[in-house]
Amino acid sequence: MLHSIQRLGTLIGLGALLLGCAGSAKLARPDTAPAEAVVTELMTKPLADIPGKEALLIRVDYPPGAVDPVHRHDAHAFVYVLEGSIVMGVKGGEDVVLKPGDTFYEGPDDIHTVGRNASTTEPAKFLVLLIKKPGTPVLIPVQ
Repeated sequence: MLHSIQRLGTLIGLGALLLGCAGSAKLARPDTAPAEAVVTELMTKPLADIPGKEALLIRVDYPPGAVDPVHRHDAHAFVYVLEGSIVMGVKGGEDVVLKPGDTFYEGPDDIHTVGRNASTTEPAKFLVLLIKKPGTPVLIPVQ
């Protein structure tokens, strides 16, 4: 019994040592790639009174430090912030910091030059209602 307890103590100590080393390695070489947004489709609905258009409602979850690539939507995009704070901007416009309850609009020809979580420590979450042609991708990268 004593031998089993000593082995268990040795295993626990070894596990703690390995975890400590793994933590040190992470601190020595931090991951520098920005976090990516997680997009969840909530609802799609054809708009019978607007032929050739549909409404798509998505939720975007920005982890701390998340940054979007420069893009456009080929849609009317209506943004509503649920939590956290985000920075949004389109080509030719001013960047704005949005907090819960704030809104933002992007037109079909706008180039979304700035989209990111304003915080590197707190997540952010927002809804986007897109009015678009069926089959049009949600995000179109721009070089």
